[in-house]
Amino acid sequence: MTTTQSRLEAIYDLVLHRNAGETEFHQAVREVLDSLGPVIARHPEYADARVIERICEPERQIIFRVPWVDDNGRIEIHRGFRVEFNSALGPYKGGLRFHPSVYLGIVKFLGFEQIFKNALTGLPIGGGKGGSDFDPKGRSDGEVMRFCQSYMTELYRHIGEYTDVPAGDIGVGGREIGYLFGQYKRITNRYESGVLTGKGIGWGGSVVRKEATGYGTVFFVDEMLRQRGEGLDGKRLVVSGSGNVAIYAIEKVEQLGGVVVACSDSSGYVVDEAGIDLELLKQVKEVERGRMSDYVARRPGARLVTDGSIWDVPCEVALPCATQNELSASDALALVKNGCTVVAEGANMPCTPDATNVFSDAGVLFAPGKAANAGGVATSALEMQQNASRDSWTHDHTEARLDEIMRGIHDRCASAAEEYDQPGNYVLGANISGFKLVADAMLAHGVI
Repeated sequence: MTTTQSRLEAIYDLVLHRNAGETEFHQAVREVLDSLGPVIARHPEYADARVIERICEPERQIIFRVPWVDDNGRIEIHRGFRVEFNSALGPYKGGLRFHPSVYLGIVKFLGFEQIFKNALTGLPIGGGKGGSDFDPKGRSDGEVMRFCQSYMTELYRHIGEYTDVPAGDIGVGGREIGYLFGQYKRITNRYESGVLTGKGIGWGGSVVRKEATGYGTVFFVDEMLRQRGEGLDGKRLVVSGSGNVAIYAIEKVEQLGGVVVACSDSSGYVVDEAGIDLELLKQVKEVERGRMSDYVARRPGARLVTDGSIWDVPCEVALPCATQNELSASDALALVKNGCTVVAEGANMPCTPDATNVFSDAGVLFAPGKAANAGGVATSALEMQQNASRDSWTHDHTEARLDEIMRGIHDRCASAAEEYDQPGNYVLGANISGFKLVADAMLAHGVI
């Protein structure tokens, strides 16, 4: 084992020791470390200053109790988190996730990914993430409001437009952001628009923010295809999930001439060979908060599959847009067998390491989430710009900026991969490019 490899393995062993049981965080760190050997060999100053060890240790981890009262008068107690991971490039930036699966390891994995994702945008934002094991699904508006108010009553002291700027994630949409912002405003007696992003258009939000992650993923895929002299026109796609990211990825695919034939939720997946009816999907999922069975009941020719995997559906392009580790090695093999040539992560780390190895071995173009799904945080940063200048931009201008940012991310990843003799390796390119941007800033700031 070389000296560089030994150093990286020692760092990973330290991460395992100091963060026992946090398997998702371990996975995220491993994926980045596996790319950094050539960088450390070429830039020993990063190792000498222990930059990697410092990046792997959050600057601040906040855990707090969230008590609230449900509609039956019962006191509920949840746990809240905010991990402020790295502020070398700007204030901490990253979403809040409300879901029963949330624990410290999930928040740290998401925050670690966010460091490099935010760096790749080229915008001045650091990395952080937060959330709670509260599940808003099935709760009344009043219950969600009371939970959000209790959560913000603790969180408010740790955030601010120049400190830490949360946004939404799974389980945190416009409703939740509204309640969180209202409580922050009430406690602080300040209309500090830039403290949260994902706000309503009428009170400091940005157009295109809702669409941004899905749109951005598709812009990235389109740029990947352009490098091969192709486009999305006429391509057959499968998109997992049916939430915000999936819906707007489907919308942008349709606008660029592709056809999405399958999407999913936790109850199963829908196959619609005529192409997903986007307006019906929006009605069912965004308005009625319904299930895929409700879509099938109103869509002739569509069928619901409640077992198996959505990745068994043949496609040329696959967009996993649901949740972490949803696409396994066996799923990847099925995609390759059925002719898939491009995979881009619309969610955070939805492909297992074994799945990404399958894609690499098969020559499938693969875009990791820290690059392909950066459109959401990029547009959040654009929202922060508008809040700081008391301005609002048109839809066309904001979407054009998003398109420009995503294609810039693609170029950063592609250039870094070529510089390190791995052309077309977007995983290595994203990790190296994002790392170097953060590491150089950390060296400039000294040992802090």
